[in-house]
Order: sequence, then structure tokens, then C-alpha cells
Amino acid sequence: MKYTKKCPKCGSNDILYSKGYTEGRGVGSNIIYGATIFSAVDVDRYICGNCGYVEHFVRELDIKKLRNSKKVKPLE
Repeated sequence: MKYTKKCPKCGSNDILYSKGYTEGRGVGSNIIYGATIFSAVDVDRYICGNCGYVEHFVRELDIKKLRNSKKVKPLE
């Protein structure tokens, strides 16, 4: 949906965007990859306004931080 601006489930073009964020105590749309909230990467969401399907995306610059984390592991 991020790139096609079209829902892969129902084909709708009614796509909503929710920007990831981190607030106090780590609350928000994020992934904590270290020991504190200062080691959080935000997770953006794309939502189909027709069927409710959701896709989550981590910003490209933050992927390296996750790869170097002991809390986030590759799927085996």
C-alpha cells in the first residue's frame, strides 16, 4: 500500500496513513530495540479505509538499528 497506494486485499485506493511516533514511557507506534525508550524506531502504518487491512513499515534509516540489536532477531 505504501508504494502502490492500493490495498492488496480488496483493491481499494482509499488508503490512510498514520505516522509512527514515540512518547514518554515508550508509548506510541514503535519498536524498542535497546534498553530504554531512547532506543526506539517509529513504525508507520498504512490502513485501508475500505476493509481495514493494515501494513506496518519501519523507515529505511532505522532498519540498520534493528539489525544491530540484540532484542530483534532474524527469522530462522
